[in-house]
Amino acid sequence: MGDELGRAADVDRVLIDEKIIEKRLDAMAAEIDREFPAGSIVAIVLLKGAFVFAADLLRRIPRPLEIECLNVSSYHGGTESSGVVKFLDHSLPDVQDRHVLLLDDILDTGRTLKAVRDRLLLEGCAAVHTGVLLAKDRPREEEVQADYVGFEIGDEFVVGYGLDYKGRYRNLPFVGVLKP
Repeated sequence: MGDELGRAADVDRVLIDEKIIEKRLDAMAAEIDREFPAGSIVAIVLLKGAFVFAADLLRRIPRPLEIECLNVSSYHGGTESSGVVKFLDHSLPDVQDRHVLLLDDILDTGRTLKAVRDRLLLEGCAAVHTGVLLAKDRPREEEVQADYVGFEIGDEFVVGYGLDYKGRYRNLPFVGVLKP
């Protein structure tokens, strides 16, 4: 672990280590497989933050998958949500009459998850099921909850395992709290 922290001098402490993440992903994959409607799953991964989490989670789900990526942004380089969700892609995947598993890295204000879920439903999705690696224990700006949650965490700014600060730390194999 010391070597990993050496790659992230700005990380104050490890919040969730790699082995605990792996065990939780096994349980989440089993839960999704058990509860999701029969047939293939259309997984939509929100870039860039959810790609590490989604790749590891989706490899654990033992059924046919279609994987799409959607590029959205609400942090715009800061440590707090800007309050504005920008869809950076010009088109959405074809989701007409499909059940979608929407994956994001973190549920914070709720704005991103709600905006993307609502947009997918407008595009004719049969249903949107949501999964996040992390859900902050804080009041949400939007009334939204994730169907599948890896970990509940405090209201701290975290990096690693796909989450970044100004494009850095996504490659860390753990979730850590950024120094103030």
